[in-house]
Amino acid sequence: MQYAKQFLSSEDIRALSKRSDWMGAWMLLHCWGIIFGALALFGIWPNPLTFILAVMLIGSRQLGLAILMHEAAHSALFKSRRLNEFAGIWLCGHPILADMPAYRHYHLAHHRYTQTERDPDLALSLPFPTTRASLIRKFLRDLTGQTGVKQLVGQIVLWFRMAGDHDAVEEAEAKEKMAQAFKGLDFGTSLGVNAVIIIAFGLIGDWWWGLAFWLLPLLTWFQLVLRIRNIAEHGAVEHSENPLQNVRTTAAGPLWRLFVAPYWVNYHLEHHLVMHLPARNLPKLHRLMIERGHGAAMRLSSSYWSVLGDVGWRRKVR
Repeated sequence: MQYAKQFLSSEDIRALSKRSDWMGAWMLLHCWGIIFGALALFGIWPNPLTFILAVMLIGSRQLGLAILMHEAAHSALFKSRRLNEFAGIWLCGHPILADMPAYRHYHLAHHRYTQTERDPDLALSLPFPTTRASLIRKFLRDLTGQTGVKQLVGQIVLWFRMAGDHDAVEEAEAKEKMAQAFKGLDFGTSLGVNAVIIIAFGLIGDWWWGLAFWLLPLLTWFQLVLRIRNIAEHGAVEHSENPLQNVRTTAAGPLWRLFVAPYWVNYHLEHHLVMHLPARNLPKLHRLMIERGHGAAMRLSSSYWSVLGDVGWRRKVR
């Protein structure tokens, strides 16, 4: 909020900061509803096209769960801390192998030190801009499961190390670079939750549904859209403390919101201005900033295609 006060009044911020339990519950129901709707889609019309569509929809909503966990980590999903903790940890974090308390710890540091040497997320933006060939290689690794499997194996190895070595726990906590919080401290519980989901999907449909419609999206499409989201937020922006230029907001149409940018995650500049603001009010904050004449100073992109062009898609040389 310290940044927002440079541009908006306390009354403006207070009006936009009101939380809603009903909206928090609706977003959770919406996210899980799409997941089960995708299962129903394939169950009613089983064919290769609906299979691919279901994997994409579920992977996108796994990103949605990550976004809602992020919302809860900022105590913005519900009014009460208890509801935010329960929903963020059990309904959002564990299903995607994430530990919300560990995530919150380093994510608040990201807000405090955005795009500076002390930013724990700096490694996500440093490679950009890059080249088209590099982007293609990254996207192929995501879609073929290489990124997801590498992360999963890393999580399992770290979990075993931490289970038997207290010094390893302290070392992991000190680093504060558990990539996108998917090397959390409560990984065993996350594995158990995922086992329950996989078994439940198998009971809903056929025995392989859990592997095909939960694990496969988690290791493939989720990794791709997570990367695109990270690129759009801080890739090829200023490495400075300017809150209007060290982060990006990207316009997103219906298809992009469905598959890549659910729950207003594309309004990332506005989120950095007021990090505790409920996501549903970020578009209102965006319009208010424009109305107050700050639009020309803000880093805004007209589309995710434009972002990909800015971070390297137009650069053909190695």
